Amino acid sequence: MRVVTWNLWWRFGPWEARQKAVLATLRELRPDVVGLQEVWAAGGENQAEWLAGELGMHWAWAPSPAPERWRRRIGDPTVDIGNAVLSRWPVTDRRTLRLPAPSDIDDGRLALFARLATPSYDIPFFTTHLTSALHASAIRCHQVTALAEFIAENRGDTPFPTVVTGDFNAWPDSDEIRLFGGCRTTPVVPGQVFLDAWQYADASAPSVTWDRENPYVAAGLGPSVRIDYIHVAPPGAGGLGHVRDVRRAGDGPVEGVWPSDHAAVVADLGDGPTP
Repeated sequence: MRVVTWNLWWRFGPWEARQKAVLATLRELRPDVVGLQEVWAAGGENQAEWLAGELGMHWAWAPSPAPERWRRRIGDPTVDIGNAVLSRWPVTDRRTLRLPAPSDIDDGRLALFARLATPSYDIPFFTTHLTSALHASAIRCHQVTALAEFIAENRGDTPFPTVVTGDFNAWPDSDEIRLFGGCRTTPVVPGQVFLDAWQYADASAPSVTWDRENPYVAAGLGPSVRIDYIHVAPPGAGGLGHVRDVRRAGDGPVEGVWPSDHAAVVADLGDGPTP
């Protein structure tokens, strides 16, 4: 089962050309499930719906309840922003969680849960987008605490391990990533732990998803860093859901256009007994 997570950079930059590059990249990847952040909707159109239609996938969408700060950045009060899931399989349940944040930086960030009904089992799938301020590690710790509790409430009883994707805006050794994983510190929910899929990557593979090689990123002064994640609960019976491969994608121009300011992360998970 191929899982992708990708922040699509909303309606920033040359968004119409970028959207075509996003679609071309996803077509090439042929994912089974995609977690998306910074997805736009406006004038009756929805980027997730369009992508799903072009790719022949099901979709779910969760708009931000507080998009005003985002809208001011592009000067358009009519565009919504949110998280979305694209799925090869039907979405039989969906719920959202508004992540906690103090009012001075609260821009309505969310977690979206989608239950995916494969012929053999349900897959509990989540995608999220945490606060981005560099100084906000403590806030992100509160957010991953709320996220972990939300996961525990919704994951259900299914043999496939829970999958959590998203732009965590946090470095791999940060307090919030350690707290959410629960392997190197006490987990938020007793017994609930997650493995960072990138731990299975080739050690020589490019890993950063916020990359100064990307011209949209190079305009800033921050360093290159990995801030986008696919987290997977420990494998089920027979190795169900174990990480077979992980890599970056969307990390170069498509016909001269970079798809997003983020690279995507792609993980292939075992969907049957380990050979």
